[in-house]
Amino acid sequence: MRISVVIPAHNEEAYLPGALKAVFAQTLPPFEVIVVDNASTDRTREVAEALGARVVFCGRKGVAYARQAGLLAARGEWVAMTDADSLPTPRWLERLAQRALGAVAVYGPLRFYGVSPLEAAFSEWGYRAFLSLMALLGRPNLAGANMMVLKEAALEVGGFPEVEAREDVLLGWRLKALGPVRYARDALVLTSARRLKGGWGRFLLRQARNLLGDPRGYFGEAGERER
Repeated sequence: MRISVVIPAHNEEAYLPGALKAVFAQTLPPFEVIVVDNASTDRTREVAEALGARVVFCGRKGVAYARQAGLLAARGEWVAMTDADSLPTPRWLERLAQRALGAVAVYGPLRFYGVSPLEAAFSEWGYRAFLSLMALLGRPNLAGANMMVLKEAALEVGGFPEVEAREDVLLGWRLKALGPVRYARDALVLTSARRLKGGWGRFLLRQARNLLGDPRGYFGEAGERER
């Protein structure tokens, strides 16, 4: 199995080294590691190249565009996604690969770092419970920080849609029409608590919207809303 790892990055020179070191330290080595330089104005490109990543430039700002550029550039049959401020645990790719046979996508849980131990534990417990429930409901909730897709299948449904947010969730919903989208509960990724910038309340509200609503509703009747 050849797995390309894609990391979108806009001005991520500070966080990127940690993410790349974690990816290169995987027990299942990636076929290639691609950093998508999303119109950065800092040293993102130089940092990525110095640490051994292949760099693809995407001049159109927005994570959906960057993820799509990485998907198109990937040479592996499978494309795993994480973020520049995220730290995949050592067996991340191995755990995703174990669930990949016969599937079109696999995804795993997240845990915040940069918060108190209690908040970190709460974030992981809450996210695991959320993903398990969504899986039982047949509503896969892919997160760009921890997901892997079969490239051929992802391209068949158009890849990542050009939307303001939730491009990962919407891709997962499209993929489930083609085959199994599986939850890999042991494929843990640590992710920066900067996602809590608006506080726990706003973060939990966003997750509740995912649980109670159809993600296609976030993007209008056509399923997409242009930036």
